[in-house]
Amino acid sequence: MATSIAVASGKGGVGKTSMSVNLSLTFAQMNKKTTLLDADFGMANAHILLGVKPKYFISDALKGSTSIAETLCGGPSGLRFASGGSGLIDMLNLDKKTRYQTIRLFDEIADDTDILVADVPAGASDSSLAFVSAADKVLIVLVGEPTSFLDAYSLIKVAHLEGGLSNFSVVVNMTQSEAQAKVHFGKFNSIVQKFLDVNLNYVGHLPLSNRIRQSVVTRKPICIDSKDSRENVCFQKIAKNILNSPKNETGGVRFFDQQIVQNKRVG
Repeated sequence: MATSIAVASGKGGVGKTSMSVNLSLTFAQMNKKTTLLDADFGMANAHILLGVKPKYFISDALKGSTSIAETLCGGPSGLRFASGGSGLIDMLNLDKKTRYQTIRLFDEIADDTDILVADVPAGASDSSLAFVSAADKVLIVLVGEPTSFLDAYSLIKVAHLEGGLSNFSVVVNMTQSEAQAKVHFGKFNSIVQKFLDVNLNYVGHLPLSNRIRQSVVTRKPICIDSKDSRENVCFQKIAKNILNSPKNETGGVRFFDQQIVQNKRVG
């Protein structure tokens, strides 16, 4: 059965989309059949970082003019990519029904997917919470700044209290060293544990890197480069740790709902 991972952040500007893109490519390079969903509808930009130009968008599948399989476009390393579309006003504020329909679209590719990575909008909007709650695992992208701590805490609080989630993986971005990353995580974890009964799992860090910045400018994901680079070794560690992290077992709307997928197979 496919595993779904939501990549989220309390605020913008912490490298969430770059994390989503390179993490997805890392899974693909691990021979996992991987699909990346850019769920930041209307403001999508993962396709820019990937250097691809989608022909169809999620909105086309929702309208029934294409299937979700037809909407997917090919990316590097065999990655498949579904774009929310950039500048599509009708996709900026999804209602509850449309969010549900979007999640159910991916049941069609359940048998041909090992990992679905969803790059969700920053913050704790209704759309963010819907996609976070629908995923098996949640990766919070954190940087060592007070505003990042505050906003990430708010996101986790809402996901826990309203979505029933208890397990969160945390990656610390833009650090000088792993030692510094662990210090940041320790401080953040101590804050969260004071107020919330949740489990935070440190899965790794990424360095403050000119190579990563350059990869964004050139629209060539850093994971396409040497697998032995410092950055790629970090992504490989993060990917393995996420796969070993605990899942959230909640009710409600879920990606790849086993009962729904099974009924479709029988039907």
